[in-house]
Amino acid sequence: EDLKRLASLLSTIKATLEDAEEEQFTNNTIKDWLLKLKDAAHILDDILDECATEALAMEYKGSKCGLSHKVQSSFLSSFHPKHVAFRYKLAKKMKRIRERLNEIAAERNNFHLPEMDRERKGGVPDWRQTTSIVTQPLVYGRDEEKDKIIDFLVGDASQLDDLSVYPIVGLGGLGKTTLAQLVFNHERIVNHFEPIIWVCVSNDFSLKKITKAIIESITKTTCEDLELELLQRKLQDLLRRKRYLLVLDDVWNEEQEKWQRLRFALACGEKGASILVTTRLAKVAEIMGTIPLLELSRLSDKDCWELFKQRAFGPNEVERADLVVIGKEILKKCGGVPLAAIALGSLLRFKREEKQWLYVKESKLWDLQGEDNVMPALRLSYLNLPIKLRQCFSFCALFPKDEIISKQLLIELWMANGYIASNQMLEAADIGNEAWNELYWRSFFQNTEIDESGQITTFKMHDLVHDLAQSVTNEVCCITYDNGLRTVSEGTRHLFIYDKNSFEEIKSIQLHHVKSLKTYVEWNFDVHEACQLSPQ
Repeated sequence: EDLKRLASLLSTIKATLEDAEEEQFTNNTIKDWLLKLKDAAHILDDILDECATEALAMEYKGSKCGLSHKVQSSFLSSFHPKHVAFRYKLAKKMKRIRERLNEIAAERNNFHLPEMDRERKGGVPDWRQTTSIVTQPLVYGRDEEKDKIIDFLVGDASQLDDLSVYPIVGLGGLGKTTLAQLVFNHERIVNHFEPIIWVCVSNDFSLKKITKAIIESITKTTCEDLELELLQRKLQDLLRRKRYLLVLDDVWNEEQEKWQRLRFALACGEKGASILVTTRLAKVAEIMGTIPLLELSRLSDKDCWELFKQRAFGPNEVERADLVVIGKEILKKCGGVPLAAIALGSLLRFKREEKQWLYVKESKLWDLQGEDNVMPALRLSYLNLPIKLRQCFSFCALFPKDEIISKQLLIELWMANGYIASNQMLEAADIGNEAWNELYWRSFFQNTEIDESGQITTFKMHDLVHDLAQSVTNEVCCITYDNGLRTVSEGTRHLFIYDKNSFEEIKSIQLHHVKSLKTYVEWNFDVHEACQLSPQ
């Protein structure tokens, strides 16, 4: 009964976890509270594990002795002499954690974090709103993709009777919206389509809201707040027998039924009418697209430098050689992502001391603050994940940057840590495979390798995605040859040792102060040549 009450209390606190996670990035008080909550959850998890392990041990001893089920039950009862000591020890731990959880629950009221259904959150923050106006003075490295989209829309698509939907997919910050803006405003598009419509969709895929936005974009006037039926009929009157182009920017909706209802309302245009969709999620592209998706590539180092240079130096400024050298090192943080190059360049616009540039070079990306900081854009992908997938993703910070990661190993580590478990229909490994696929479809994983049977065996994470994983967890400690020996904090749950030279030093660390270490992975240098992680 005590365990049930504890689990219920923990569930009540966790009901606000999603809101707290979002707030923690701008509120240090909430961030500290969230750390306390997670620490308490880990302690409770350890208590439940200890209880389950003891019960299994007792049950095994009972079955080994050939005892009946009834006798085994008696053996497990709290009155059995061998069980009394364990029960007493467990009761003390439960009392302490119950008191701690009550304190944390009381603290929550100070932050005004009501339990909220994410589906009810409406509105798009100003910084996420997009329009059809090209906001970048110069765009680099997108001519090929731009021409490919335009050629299709004014060429092949114009011969199709059915509504064409062209999806652009890529990591946050890669320039999907900018590419869509370039297409939208191109002379060939403007001359070919009438009307051309831009709608920023974001998380709230409301049929009524999107329909109103399309009507307002066409009529250039505010639309009345009518019922959906009347709005859709008004929309069809405006689009009927028109070869229109509709851009749906920043789409996150994965519910096929919602899209189908909107698509049927839009399928009234002239031959060649088309929709251009931008999304981070390959699953959304598969649901909406009528042609193969366009996966946006990373920019070349040359194009990234041009973007960075445009923001970091003034138009008539002579580029200092010493700053150029450091700047090109800083660009390695960008990983070919335009938004990162723009953000870091903007950060350095009025900094001309070498030590200031070196500080940026040596800093973690999420510690840097700037008007166009890339981390808030990347965190959208993280915050859009269900809670269970968030912990699966953040756990990936355990691996070093640019590591070739075994898919099977990662899933097994998820299972070992209790992030995924079997249900009545599927084994834990199958559920783990589904979780991995979900993260892959959401652009968190890349560079997959496939075996002879067509199964994915290994993958990598983009450097910025790895930075994201590190920025959202304080439980993972990865010690490598390039970051040197680091202090293993009390809250470390997962430890990865990758540096052969510091291995003996790690052994000498007093790990007894780490209360809840759950994962310990050590690089096996016998297979170093194979570049495959083999845990010991």
